[in-house]
Amino acid sequence: MKLFRLPLVVHPWTVVLERLDGQPTVVLPAGRHAARPRASYEVVDLREQLTALSPQEVPTDDGLTVKISAAVRWRVTDPVAYAEVATDALAVVYLSVQVALRELAAGLAAEDVATAVRAEAAAGLVAAVRAEAARVGIEVLAVDVKDVLLPFELRQARAELVVGRHRAQVKLEEARAETAALRSLANGAKLLADNPALARLRLVQALPHGTTLELRADD
Repeated sequence: MKLFRLPLVVHPWTVVLERLDGQPTVVLPAGRHAARPRASYEVVDLREQLTALSPQEVPTDDGLTVKISAAVRWRVTDPVAYAEVATDALAVVYLSVQVALRELAAGLAAEDVATAVRAEAAAGLVAAVRAEAARVGIEVLAVDVKDVLLPFELRQARAELVVGRHRAQVKLEEARAETAALRSLANGAKLLADNPALARLRLVQALPHGTTLELRADD
């Protein structure tokens, strides 16, 4: 009876799961292996992968809703658990991240969520989903929060605040310029008052071209 047939090639970035007649699954590492009759084979990729989460509508402590989009970087560390514990191991991780984001935002006001989520994503979110991910053979390397979209009312209020701040700055600069101009005029007026000859000279300079100036001596 022939027990082996064509060799099975397993690439370095994968493993192959071999199953035969209800026996425990065998993990075939990189290399060439003899494929056995009646056995089934499943390839599992061990490379780092990136999965984007669709924007999640997350309720906040003040009754508003923010939209958070994120991406999960992960890899398979236990091929057997990845293939056999859940029908869709990645869906388990996906749900865990969704729940972690909701729990994080639940105790915060909407305007505080963006800062808190980005600060927490570096470590807290990963820690929150690590145990559940490990149960299905996955290691979560990072949860990268891409966007936090606040409700329209808050975005509009923030925009008005920024515009108002710029307008106030413009008015302040205009007031400073006006004050400087008035100060310059006051200094000039005082100088002319203290120097009559200079005042007369300034008057002559201000006359239009071609004007005839008649000088008369005082009686």
